[in-house]
Amino acid sequence: MNSPVAARRTAQALDALRHGWAIRVEPDDGDPARAFDLLPAETGFAQPGLYGARMLISAARAATLKLANLREFSPEAPVLIRGHEPFSLAAARDLADPARDLDSPLRGPFRADPLPDPLVAATAMELARLAGILPAYLVASGSEVAVTVTPSDLAAFRDPVALTIQTRARLPVAAAQDAQIIAFRARDDLREHVALIIGDQDHDKIPLVRLHSECLTGDILGSLKCDCGPQLDAALRSMADEAAHGGWGILLYLRQEGRGIGLINKLRAYQLQDQGFDTVDANERLGLPSEARDFPVAARMLDLLGVGKVRLMTNNPAKVTALKAVGVDVVERVPHQLPSNPHNHRYLETKRDRTGHILR
Repeated sequence: MNSPVAARRTAQALDALRHGWAIRVEPDDGDPARAFDLLPAETGFAQPGLYGARMLISAARAATLKLANLREFSPEAPVLIRGHEPFSLAAARDLADPARDLDSPLRGPFRADPLPDPLVAATAMELARLAGILPAYLVASGSEVAVTVTPSDLAAFRDPVALTIQTRARLPVAAAQDAQIIAFRARDDLREHVALIIGDQDHDKIPLVRLHSECLTGDILGSLKCDCGPQLDAALRSMADEAAHGGWGILLYLRQEGRGIGLINKLRAYQLQDQGFDTVDANERLGLPSEARDFPVAARMLDLLGVGKVRLMTNNPAKVTALKAVGVDVVERVPHQLPSNPHNHRYLETKRDRTGHILR
């Protein structure tokens, strides 16, 4: 398989989903009996009168809809459901969004159908996450398909080796006037990650490294619902202090908003939090994982910078484990704790109690 061509098809599929166009997801062998023609329920555009007998939704949504045959599941796993009558696109949109559950508490009845090909269905759900839309589709064979994509296409798209350094420049920042910024771009991914190097890059010394996932609300708008903005500022100050004492630091700024679920879905999770759900439950209710960041991208960035060992600033032991699993030698976990405020106190407690963060 030509990986650039395969990755390009995935990029085209993501663009189609963001525009509300239907895509076909088929197995690698092209068997039409196991393929799906899918219209994104959230953003889909369709000709008038288009209905679908089935929807592809997440297991978390299926559980919310009281499908009794779901006992233990991964929240983002695909489930194929059928209603007592065909779904219109408007009905599919209404069913896809858990924020509307309180307005329409009585739904169904529905039943779960067997999946013709679980890998094909899982590929469709991952495409929705990467596109930043709700993981819910109308199975609509009558809709015009914009692009056909396979599981192998998605694997080619996610190949971290495709990431390369594009440019670098001096960037004085408030914490350190001698910083350098380095921009990375993948072949078919519009997200451009950056590294900020503070101090003199010395490969005989192990750098202090912070992986910071993009957070528009916290980094730019000063949101008090999370601790992202203060963590970013404190990390840069720590690296500047490191540089002042002969060391150096690297901030990897990853364009993975909302831990990989995207800005709009993160704000949907905020809406559910206002209804009483914690961070993890809100993500799961959306049918999205609570951790969806692409750590191989971070590993590839470090590799391109010539960095083999790091001292990682994090309160999350799972992040250390994830980086080690993709080849990063984490020689030390450096705690990165900041005070809470009344708006993010529950958020930090949830990170401690449900995702294993060490808060001390």
